[in-house]
Amino acid sequence: MDALQHSMADLFSQLGLSSGPDDIEKFISVHRPLGNEVALYRAPFWTGAQRTFLKEEIVEDGDWAGVIDELNNLLH
Repeated sequence: MDALQHSMADLFSQLGLSSGPDDIEKFISVHRPLGNEVALYRAPFWTGAQRTFLKEEIVEDGDWAGVIDELNNLLH
């Protein structure tokens, strides 16, 4: 079974954030650059639930890992 390919808009929706292209661009511009020493899931702007989701998906190499990695790159 192939892993699902989620979009950045899907990820923002999953995180309970506005997911329009302008909203995503604004979120990234407001929160970058994230220091290289800060893991994405440890960034101070996430809620506890968002932090848990991001960490679990990366650790487990879940379906969302690819797009989370993309967001990580955009924020760093």
